[in-house]
Amino acid sequence: MTGTRSIRSSLLQARRFMEDVLPDLNLGLQNLLLHKLRSLLTMLGIIFGVAAVIAMLSIGAGARAQAMAFIEQLGVRNLIVEAKEVTSWDDLEKVRKNSPGLTLKDYRVIQASVSNVMESTPRKKFIPSKLIPKTQGEMPVVYGVNPSYLKIANLRVVTGRFFDESESEHAVPVAVLGEAARNALFGQDDPIGRYVKVNDTWLHIIGVVGPQISSGGSIEGVPSQDLNNLIYVPITSTMLRMEDNRSGMKDEIDGIYLQLKDANDSPFTAEVVRGVLNLSHHKTTDFSVLVPAELLSEQKRTQRVFNLVMVAIASISLLVGGIGIMNIMLANILERTREIGVRRALGARRRDVVRQFLVEAVLISFVGGILGVMLGVTMSKVIAILAGWSTVTSISAILLSFLFSVSIGLIFGLYPAMKAAKLDPVEAIRYE
Repeated sequence: MTGTRSIRSSLLQARRFMEDVLPDLNLGLQNLLLHKLRSLLTMLGIIFGVAAVIAMLSIGAGARAQAMAFIEQLGVRNLIVEAKEVTSWDDLEKVRKNSPGLTLKDYRVIQASVSNVMESTPRKKFIPSKLIPKTQGEMPVVYGVNPSYLKIANLRVVTGRFFDESESEHAVPVAVLGEAARNALFGQDDPIGRYVKVNDTWLHIIGVVGPQISSGGSIEGVPSQDLNNLIYVPITSTMLRMEDNRSGMKDEIDGIYLQLKDANDSPFTAEVVRGVLNLSHHKTTDFSVLVPAELLSEQKRTQRVFNLVMVAIASISLLVGGIGIMNIMLANILERTREIGVRRALGARRRDVVRQFLVEAVLISFVGGILGVMLGVTMSKVIAILAGWSTVTSISAILLSFLFSVSIGLIFGLYPAMKAAKLDPVEAIRYE
């Protein structure tokens, strides 16, 4: 019984509130339509502020999604050792005084020292000086790896197959193409069974892998490279059959991939790997150890800070819009002083006057917020098309910016509304 009375009381209060607000809402709409240009100019700050917040968050969310997808593609259970290349003989001589560079011996020692490795492979990569058929774009990069790289890199073979252990052991001249390499060399033709000549070695094409996400250099510590423009070859074939025109300046191998049983072991295992390499390289910093799990956490923290900064910058426009609302509401009070006096004389309470002007201020920010959302969504799509960036417009970003705009109208409209309510009715009626 008590619950029923409480519900009835709540419904009655809601009904009274709507009866009080609806006339003010109707009056506010009439005032907005009466001064269309002035209302639009007042809304511009809110419109551009909301649009800027949505666009900034969309760009940030798109960049974050792309970076996260790339790091997850690297594998949160993986460790990657990258050799640091030198660009001159002088630098090479300095490094070689203390370090032999990254070698197969390093790979074997790491295998023996780390017990929680499921899959592993060394890597030897180079850019060919000659390629037949001629490529229609940039020269593909040759990746010499073991068959286990298929699982480590989570590659998806879309046509044909990947090379196996037997082919790798016997240095069979076979190749698997990345999507971009396949398109650049053979267009839309089926490359399976055909041959590609890398420098002076003919390779039999046995497979094509699906598209991968590339970092584009946006992630610190990760080399910028198109992971689709690759030719995968058994590492034994790369080292025994092919000649790298810069082999004298490069390490025996230039990368090591380790896939661990548990991602939680990544930090400890990374320290073990660094310790092993520091011993053989005599603490020469000619290598780096990438831990995708740590990169993922760092990228999330960085992106949160980036989003906060971008929203703070974009919110300045909303604050400017709020000042514009306050300014126009104060001007409205001067114009409608007699109206306020008449209302008070006819029995309107102060809270009725406060509500009237507060509803008008919120209405301006509400309509401006809707127009700003429409503009912001459009801007994010236009940016994605023109700049080629990945943008993601989320419901949370729209709601955040819209609620912020309405709050701005409420906050900046409160002072003018209270000032209007404090006017003396007699003096207000006499005002000219």
